[in-house]
Amino acid sequence: MSSVLYDAQGPRAKRRNAVLTVVFVAAAAALLWWVFGTLKDKGQLEWALWEPFFSGSEAWSTYIWPGLLNTLKAAALAVIIAMPLGAVLGIARLSDHVWVRIPAAVVVEFFRSIPVLVLMIFGLALFAEYTNVSSDDRPLYAVVTGLVLYNASVLAEIVRAGILALPKGQAEAAQAIGLRKGQLMRLILLPQAVTAMLPAIVSQLVVIVKDTALGGAVLTYSELLSAANTMSGYYGANIIASFTVVAVIFIALNFALTSFASWLERRLRQAKKSTGAVVGANDAQIAGTTGTGAGGI
Repeated sequence: MSSVLYDAQGPRAKRRNAVLTVVFVAAAAALLWWVFGTLKDKGQLEWALWEPFFSGSEAWSTYIWPGLLNTLKAAALAVIIAMPLGAVLGIARLSDHVWVRIPAAVVVEFFRSIPVLVLMIFGLALFAEYTNVSSDDRPLYAVVTGLVLYNASVLAEIVRAGILALPKGQAEAAQAIGLRKGQLMRLILLPQAVTAMLPAIVSQLVVIVKDTALGGAVLTYSELLSAANTMSGYYGANIIASFTVVAVIFIALNFALTSFASWLERRLRQAKKSTGAVVGANDAQIAGTTGTGAGGI
């Protein structure tokens, strides 16, 4: 049986894929066994190194929870500022006015080309030199500043690409019935582009959460990764155990974020199908024709 994308496998291809599957599973099992044996020989699997995370709450209340809260604080502030800023810059890049479009393009391309860590370091120096922000708060301000500048530029390109990906008939039909550029963007293009942009936006939000670790590694911001580093020294150099727990927390956090985004995307698509909130390309063309009186020609 064939599909549009590929032909059905023949007997030889099925045997080859079965052999490759067995080889891959065996190689993965051997790799896991080697990792397990190496950790055991190095004493990294001893219960004493893992006990702080499973018996008592000292490790969680002193290190993990405060670090996680700082991670979420920096990520939340960056998201709250970067998303509307990115939307404004993305829409500005589509402006008909050169004096709006060119500066927006320069800002987006400039900050998108600089590594986020460099932006954080510059932000720390800026707040130390030209502001009265206390030394305790500077790392947070620097982390949020770097994340906002970089991710707002990336989100601007996501917004621009999402709007440009819509069929041109949408804009042409809206203009034919007399909608202004602002009404076109607000009522026709953005509602449809949001659903298409949602996977890319969520991917960028995951990047924001993970990039907060740069502040802990370089700027002494006490986020989750920095807390794990301090915790591993306090509990007798249980580096593997501490960073494994932190990695699991990051995985769970990002998985929850992507799962929520997938659910939200499905709900948006279902709502648009049931309510007719999204105007299709053909419908928009028909509406434009009817509004201009061309339907009877």
